[in-house]
Amino acid sequence: MQIQVVKSKIHRVKVTGADLNYIGSITIDEALMEASNLVEGEKVAIVNINNGERLETYVIKGNRNSGEITLNGPAARKVQKGDIIIIIAYGILDFEEAKTFKPALVFPNENDNSLT
Repeated sequence: MQIQVVKSKIHRVKVTGADLNYIGSITIDEALMEASNLVEGEKVAIVNINNGERLETYVIKGNRNSGEITLNGPAARKVQKGDIIIIIAYGILDFEEAKTFKPALVFPNENDNSLT
């Protein structure tokens, strides 16, 4: 049997922008992507702490150490600049492997989205 488990999580990061006219996705600072083991194009779930919205989209790489977290396209209607969100990616593992798997969990500074 295979099950879905949390693979990666960026916990409580601040939205720095919302671009309705972009084609879609979430732009994430490259350093945050690496720390959380996310890759460009990967499907992620977004949970908005401020308004309870939940959505799915895919990741695009932002500038390293920029702190950028921008929701693009239709997702921009679900957030506002300054909202606090959680970004979650899931993986599919065999049941036994899932028992010992350790996800990449990142807790950035909420003020500037830095890793320090």
